[in-house]
Amino acid sequence: MGEAGNGAGASGDPLRVAVIIGSTREGRIGDAVARWFVERARVRGELDLAVLDLAEFDFPVHYPERATEQMTEFAEAIGKAEAFVVVTPEYNRSFPASLKQAIDFAYEEWQTKPVGFVSYGHGSSGLYAVEQLRSVFTELHTVTLRNGVALDFLHTPLEDHAGACARDRAVRLMLDQLGWWGWALREARAVRPYVS
Repeated sequence: MGEAGNGAGASGDPLRVAVIIGSTREGRIGDAVARWFVERARVRGELDLAVLDLAEFDFPVHYPERATEQMTEFAEAIGKAEAFVVVTPEYNRSFPASLKQAIDFAYEEWQTKPVGFVSYGHGSSGLYAVEQLRSVFTELHTVTLRNGVALDFLHTPLEDHAGACARDRAVRLMLDQLGWWGWALREARAVRPYVS
């Protein structure tokens, strides 16, 4: 880790981080953005990364009376994770409906864990989506990170090397914060059960 930490939590185990790809649209670039982010995050040996691509889940159109196998699988993956990075586009000044649907399939599984954001868009860098997601995740008793990674594809395509240093620095800062909160909250949960 950077200045914020020294590699692993008190237990020495890597922090389990779920990277959630929020867009399910045909022709999306969310999967490319997630790959770009994961390439940079994988150099951090103190993180154990798992990618949850919502396009690979077959969620029901209508919320069923009983959870489907896919809903249960997703909620269990959220429960196993100790921290999250949500990769989200901005659609009409908000985040995708597919992401909100998936978020709502879990509740206690989100609690007392940190959430970072990698957002992208044309002009606003997806920041309107992130601001709305902060409210949603606050209701779920998470800690949302101050720093995130915001990509503006109107002015700087992902493959553009001119902004690479600034983007890589943003990734490092966010992961430093994610690690600090992730290990601090892991230790807190071990000492005292959370009451919501």
